Amino acid sequence: MEILPPDVIEVFQMAAKPVLVRIARWSANHPWRALLSWLLVVGAFLSIPLFVDTVRATDAQLEVGESARATKMLSEAGLVEPSAENVLITSRGGPLDVAEGERVAGDLATRLATLPEVGGVGTPTVGRDRSAVLLTVTIAGDPDTASERVSPILAETARAQEAHPGLLVEQTGTASMSLGIDERLAADFQRAEFVNFPITLVILLFAFGALIAAGVPILLGMSAVGAALGLAAVVSHVFPHANAANTVILTTGMAVGIDYSLFYLNRARRERGRPDAVERAAETAGHTVMTSGVAVIVSLAGLYLVGDTVFDSLATGSIIVVAVAVSGALVALPAVLALLGPWIDRPRIPFLARRTSGDPSRLWGVLLRPALRRPALTLTLTMLLMVAVALPALDMKLRNTGADDLPQNIPAVQTHQRLVQSFPDRASTYVAVARANAADRQRVATALDSLRGDPRFSTAQLRTSTDGTTTAMRLTASMAKNSPEAEGVLAELRTHTLPTRLGGVGGVQYGVAGDVANGVDYTAHQGEKLPWVVGFVLLLTFLMMMVTFRSVVVALTTILLNGLSAATAFGVLVLVFQHHWAEGLLGFRSSGAIAAWVPLFLFVMLFGLSMDYHVFVVSRIREAVASGLPTKEAVAEGITRSAGVVTSAAAIMVSVFAVVATLSMIEMKQLGVGLAVAVLLDALVIRVLVLPALMALLGRANWWPGRVRPARTAGRTSHELGQQVLLHPMEHRLDA
Repeated sequence: MEILPPDVIEVFQMAAKPVLVRIARWSANHPWRALLSWLLVVGAFLSIPLFVDTVRATDAQLEVGESARATKMLSEAGLVEPSAENVLITSRGGPLDVAEGERVAGDLATRLATLPEVGGVGTPTVGRDRSAVLLTVTIAGDPDTASERVSPILAETARAQEAHPGLLVEQTGTASMSLGIDERLAADFQRAEFVNFPITLVILLFAFGALIAAGVPILLGMSAVGAALGLAAVVSHVFPHANAANTVILTTGMAVGIDYSLFYLNRARRERGRPDAVERAAETAGHTVMTSGVAVIVSLAGLYLVGDTVFDSLATGSIIVVAVAVSGALVALPAVLALLGPWIDRPRIPFLARRTSGDPSRLWGVLLRPALRRPALTLTLTMLLMVAVALPALDMKLRNTGADDLPQNIPAVQTHQRLVQSFPDRASTYVAVARANAADRQRVATALDSLRGDPRFSTAQLRTSTDGTTTAMRLTASMAKNSPEAEGVLAELRTHTLPTRLGGVGGVQYGVAGDVANGVDYTAHQGEKLPWVVGFVLLLTFLMMMVTFRSVVVALTTILLNGLSAATAFGVLVLVFQHHWAEGLLGFRSSGAIAAWVPLFLFVMLFGLSMDYHVFVVSRIREAVASGLPTKEAVAEGITRSAGVVTSAAAIMVSVFAVVATLSMIEMKQLGVGLAVAVLLDALVIRVLVLPALMALLGRANWWPGRVRPARTAGRTSHELGQQVLLHPMEHRLDA
């Protein structure tokens, strides 16, 4: 029989290997081609925003429930109000000279009326206490893009302030506040990058002991974020872009991109010198990266069940950046390793280099001692403590964020607060809308117009569409829009007032929109969808872990531990943000509630991100069990050998999320604190106390309904045998 040529044999051998190994081998054999291809793809994605506009979510798309239906009726009838700006004129000290204030307002109105960006200028209004004069200006064009045209109006207001230094001439409104938020977020991002980069670099230097090895993960994380931001512009034409999406992409991309690189590089450095080093790194660390990435993506996909524009945008952006980070780790890293060779460990940091040998950590051996010697007691006490910290989450209050929750150092926000003080009747808004046949126009108008006599409302404005089918009544009240009183008025309008007054009109459709209704409906919507999302994430997590480890017990314990970690993080979130003790520490003003979208997004992210460490650590424990070690020794072996890389990865995630907690927006603070606390709990409490104690108690039952078949031990170390289990899983399958 003729022997096949070596190159043909190599082709057949590669075809028989797992796909991750084939990708890594191709990248290592063609490093320049692989790396240049990756850079070209990233560069192409980065350039997308130069040619494709980002479609931002409109106010109507952000609404849900009855608010969304009522706003749709207004839009179809052409009754959507233009974006309005308010110029507030007050005294710098002492009582206001009302005549002077009105004169300044009149002069400003004349100049503003000449601007093409202005659709109309109202008549100056004097406050009830005569402490302020208000001038309302409408912005021409689409209200959803008004922030793009508000700058000339702001400039005229600034000129009026310069001309009258004895007065305060200030401007506020949806467009000016939106512009101020965008500018503040841009400044926050720059500061976050400036702070986070050196922290991450120091952590990676401790992890690798070499400058180049420390720099590679940062570059991969940055490339993943840049590529995802570019792709987000394209995807926004399907899932409109929400304001928080860029922050989430940046945070998630840097965290997972660096962590995936850390896992891969750590294993590749350990395998260096072996002829099959690339295959081993791809089969072990590459498999962990792929599993973790898929877990995060699957968890994030649960957000689509909410049926909400914000969650659609957040899920899409996060999924894109995770997929790009996984692709970079699997395709670009093997090429980088092949090109750099031993230079990956240059220049070495002498003291730090000695700390990265990969030997089992003695410190972690000491920390694990209580869990392994007294697992039942350790597990009971730790879980009781975590449950105690989680209990405040039962008192979690949700609310849709508004002007009161915005950073108070934004000028337009400060002006808004003063406006509400001088004109309290503008604190909250209701828009009652009804649609019926044109023949019933008068009956509908009479029914809505009767709301003028309600003493709870300060002002009322009735409008009817040109075809006479739709009528809207805009009402303002002095109650704070997030107050129980405002919500009570909304409930009465919806369940009693409108049904009673419009019930006799045949075929009438009606609803209530406005800022009060938006907040109530959005919060209620989250509560309705929460069980579906939680169930989806739990089920998919269970199935993924069961398939990965072929163990029902591992899958169930994963859900238990992740759920415990998430619940504890929610408890901390309530303690920090529903009370006042941390306001000075984190620079915020407590509203007594959590942003409505944060808990649901946090839950999904936590279940996905916790898989990074859980899969990595449990895989190491399973390797040790397969090498023939008893359960307790296998737990100690798996955790101590993975301690260095997992601790570094957790430290990076915590640092990234902690920086997010310093951003100006209270929603971002809540997101950062929740993620940082959960990762910290996963890395320290769950991994050091709960997981080892639980696995020590379960023993061989951890792998039920199968069991780990010990590998043949002749002439091999336990570490080598554990690697073989992952390299050839079919030879060491779980037996029923």
